Amino acid sequence: MSRRFTPKVVTANRLIEGDAVWLTEDDRWSPDMAEAELIEDEAHAQLRLLFAKGQSHLVVGPELVDAAPSPTGPVPVHFREAFRTRGPSNYRHGKQAEGLIPRGRIPGDETTHV
Repeated sequence: MSRRFTPKVVTANRLIEGDAVWLTEDDRWSPDMAEAELIEDEAHAQLRLLFAKGQSHLVVGPELVDAAPSPTGPVPVHFREAFRTRGPSNYRHGKQAEGLIPRGRIPGDETTHV
């Protein structure tokens, strides 16, 4: 018996800046996970990953990660992805300096970010 497919998003890191980005339905790389294409079909997910791997001039390390739907777009379901939405953690710049609020819930964090 096969397992039910869990919805996914394609994520990677920008080649130059290293920022976490997510692939949108219109083939852009967005720093906002809410803009990512939520993929609910396994075959389509593999095609989108193949497309992402062909973007080596823009991103590195593309992969499929689990996500959940929300009224405002996909949200992370695992700590790692929730953490990546917050931007670099070693110093205050980028998403942190711009005051962007992370999305999803990080296990152990009592605040739900939307």
